[in-house]
Amino acid sequence: LSLGEAKNLPTYPGPNKMRDCYCTVNLDQEEVFRTKIVEKSLCPFYGEDFYCEIPRTFRHLSFYIFDRDVFRRDSIIGKVAIQKEDLQKYHNRDTWFQLQHVDADSEVQGKVHLELRLSEVITDTGVVCHKLATRVLECQGLPIVNGQCDPYATVTLAGPSRQVLHIEELPFYKDEAKKTKVKKKTNNPHFDEVFYFEVTRPSSYNKKSHFDIEDVDEVDKMEIRVDLWNASNLKFGDEFLGELRLPLKFLRQSSSYEAWYFLQPRDNGNKSLKPDDLGSLRLNVVYTEDHVFSSDYYSPLRDLLLKSADVEPVSASAAHILGEVCREKQEAAIPLVRLFLHYGRIVPFISAIANAEVKRTQDPNTIFRGNSLTSKCIDETMKLAGMHYLQVTLKPIIDEICQVHKPCEIDPVKLKDGENLENNRENLRQYVDRIFTVITKSGVSCPTVMCDIFFSLRESAAKRFQGDLDVRYTAVSSFIFLRFFAPAILSPNLFQLTPHHPDPQTSRTLTLISKTIQTLGSLSKSKSANFKESYMATFYDYFNEQKYADAVKNFLDLISSSGRRDHKSIEQPILLKEGFMIKRAQGRKRFGMKNFKKRWFRLTNHEFTYQKSKGDHPLCSIPIENILAVERLEEESFKMKNMFQVIQPERRVLYIQANNCVEAKDWIDILTKVSQCNKKRLTVYHPSAYLNGHWLCCKATADNTPGCTPCTGGLPANIQLDIDGDRETERIYSLFNLYMPKLEKMQEACGSKSVYDGPEEEEYSTFIIDDPKETYKTLKLIIEGVGTLEQEHAQYKRDKFKKTKYGSQEHPIGDKSFQTYIRQQSEISAHSI
Repeated sequence: LSLGEAKNLPTYPGPNKMRDCYCTVNLDQEEVFRTKIVEKSLCPFYGEDFYCEIPRTFRHLSFYIFDRDVFRRDSIIGKVAIQKEDLQKYHNRDTWFQLQHVDADSEVQGKVHLELRLSEVITDTGVVCHKLATRVLECQGLPIVNGQCDPYATVTLAGPSRQVLHIEELPFYKDEAKKTKVKKKTNNPHFDEVFYFEVTRPSSYNKKSHFDIEDVDEVDKMEIRVDLWNASNLKFGDEFLGELRLPLKFLRQSSSYEAWYFLQPRDNGNKSLKPDDLGSLRLNVVYTEDHVFSSDYYSPLRDLLLKSADVEPVSASAAHILGEVCREKQEAAIPLVRLFLHYGRIVPFISAIANAEVKRTQDPNTIFRGNSLTSKCIDETMKLAGMHYLQVTLKPIIDEICQVHKPCEIDPVKLKDGENLENNRENLRQYVDRIFTVITKSGVSCPTVMCDIFFSLRESAAKRFQGDLDVRYTAVSSFIFLRFFAPAILSPNLFQLTPHHPDPQTSRTLTLISKTIQTLGSLSKSKSANFKESYMATFYDYFNEQKYADAVKNFLDLISSSGRRDHKSIEQPILLKEGFMIKRAQGRKRFGMKNFKKRWFRLTNHEFTYQKSKGDHPLCSIPIENILAVERLEEESFKMKNMFQVIQPERRVLYIQANNCVEAKDWIDILTKVSQCNKKRLTVYHPSAYLNGHWLCCKATADNTPGCTPCTGGLPANIQLDIDGDRETERIYSLFNLYMPKLEKMQEACGSKSVYDGPEEEEYSTFIIDDPKETYKTLKLIIEGVGTLEQEHAQYKRDKFKKTKYGSQEHPIGDKSFQTYIRQQSEISAHSI
């Protein structure tokens, strides 16, 4: 997600009129990300990106704009809600969305499991009447309101005019709205309660205040209504969680019906504000959903891709062809790099495509400057393999710049009142000097895979342009400075160096630093000419000394030298993840309450620790070799969501609650990865807690009883590169399938070149084809492999279509994406018939 900006928000009803706004990202009602607060603006610019794996099903992706007042109270201004099935409409394009009004009746999520039974009853006087039994079994995925969920349901029978059917004076029933018991601290309540309603009255009963139902056909006009509520302790009353309205006419086909239903918003006739009253929000959403088969399905396509580095010429390889047919090189680079990294083939592949690009380059000054497949693949490799390198190199000083707010503006036009130009220049010079020093002294920490790639680039460039002695440096600096360090300084939030986009003053400071570092690293002859602004050229005079050029060259020599290995860098603790979570006391003290407390957790490749707050001395440290398993904890254990457990020797367990489902998944994944190679890892565990003298899952009484459930499958042990090769191959298949017309056009181009060997047709000129025959062979194999996988997907969908039941727990009634899927499958079936 890219959260761009909001505009034309309604003015604050005070003298200032401005607002302090932030935006949240929600899966249904669960917040998974929050931007920084932009102060005093009705058109706040956020400029924040957020990426996550979605660990559960959802119906809406929602964005809420909040305003924080002087008393630090938050009020909702409006929202954008995109249904899951509509996400493809907005895929990867900037879109302005009108903010919609938010009211409690429309904020629903979750599903309910109901059973209805309509039966005839003969009364003592021999008269026949109809009775409806409504069984509320359970709900799943209800929203958590103000940190808690104590749900209950009400069940009501309504008549033709949508009035409530009054039955309190009938022989057996007293309340028109039946109510279940309140289930405390759960958003997945099990009710299993049955309520009875009299649908048609005995003919002798003629109270005028009740519906006059003479005919059983009138049942068709009635409906049963189920409302879900959160029992609140607040004086404002209970909160509405969702409702369900079911007409009884569907019971004519079968007197008994049992199904799952999605809860719906309440239709209360409230007129919302005009859309343009609340302003709008600019978003760019990229949503992908892949169905991944087991490995053997992908063998032909995967093998074809992995031998790309060995194909002569490389332009005839499957990976290079993917880059040729994709609309944007980035699209191809992401799955290719991840696949080659996973199988340890990234260095030979990038060496091959880089060498081919260098051969096509005429001017050494433009080497690797375009958005080619080579540059995009190296960018992606640096982003994956170099993330921890950035953390240890830049994060400490970037944090300081963001916190201290020293004035560094050197443009005389932009100086604020009271600021001194010389002082600002000195502040900026010190920052640039410190960052330049940490970068040029960090060569021993540069990841091996990056060094191997840089060595290859250096050799190719030096061989191609033998008369230019500097090209061996510029080939490497164009990546490490121009496309790695400079962008990370400019936008630290995109490289996980800061949680949010910096404020405007800090952002300006980082921009000036980034420009200077980029120029220092470029080693160009006339550096002052690189700056359009005279004040930057003046500032750069500070750094026009030979020692800076020498430091850059020494650094570039070190990171691109052959056979460079440094084992010390591996031994340094690498910070993998940190943040606040809630933990339960482990019982390390003999006496004391096992209560829940908020703590700052920190994970490195050496240990997992927690402390009272960031920077404090650790209260507890768990060496990585003592993490025997990391698994989810069932919600019923403590009536708390998003909990997981870290199991240690002697059956000691640390129970932790993450802030949301995305955070929980991230922590479980990274903890599992880092402890994957532990020799004493467990194979079984307890999915619930040990409470009141027994395990809640298997009821065993001994606290040292071996687990009752197999541990979940392990992830790759490599900390930096958690990659699923099959998933990346599936993504590449999807891209080839999407661009099949271009693959066929490229085949035509190969044929045209082979046969005529004359001037190219204009439509073919966009493809790089060095060897038409070899390229044609590869294209034929790609199209065959994609066709085979396409058939497998079609068969899977047909089988799924036959087996899936609408109204099941997986596809509740009201699931619009499934309704669309059914319609598509029906059309396909009709077409094939």
